[in-house]
Amino acid sequence: MRPKHLAMALSKLVPHPQTDVNLEQYATEGDLAAYWMMAVDQLDHVEGKTVADLGAGNGILGIACLLLGAERVVFVECHRATLEALRSNLASLDQDLQSKAEVVEARVGVDEVALDGVEVVVMNPPWGVQQGKADRPFLEAALGSEATSVHLLHSDHATHLEAFGRHLGWAVETVMRTEFRLPATYAHHQQRKGVADVQCLRFHREGDARLATEDDA
Repeated sequence: MRPKHLAMALSKLVPHPQTDVNLEQYATEGDLAAYWMMAVDQLDHVEGKTVADLGAGNGILGIACLLLGAERVVFVECHRATLEALRSNLASLDQDLQSKAEVVEARVGVDEVALDGVEVVVMNPPWGVQQGKADRPFLEAALGSEATSVHLLHSDHATHLEAFGRHLGWAVETVMRTEFRLPATYAHHQQRKGVADVQCLRFHREGDARLATEDDA
């Protein structure tokens, strides 16, 4: 699947409702999700694998993985209105893809989330703007799982991620840097739209540091 075709498919999904400022709910746009998940696939070959999408929102990252051939995707989300959007988006997929999706209603760091068999984790966790260290439960859950790689989107100004990963035995590499558009969803925003500099990081087990090569294609 070409990036533009994946982006078009993802852009048609029911959008993230973005109603809870305390959860730092920001929607990942279709273009960004497509190009990022294509990079994830190039690096870690999601086809045939089990993927977990933590703090799944409307499911855009996990659905991208399904469209790229993942065998199973576990969507973990806690917000009721967001879960409605997620389930609506999954219902729009063909039956084969729907059968590969599992929705878990749980709050990462509060409820127990079983990640048995998960090989790849993708997530756009809260960055800790509203509540300090809000990303910590997501990092702990992902890096404490049996996954061989963890991909996350975070503020480009975050300085703790590499040290946090290395402390738990993971190597870290930057996959891409880009801009993340923030609509003025919440009352505290001063502009109609804002832009944040972000980085997409790949955590991987020590000894597996690599970027995709022609042999991986």
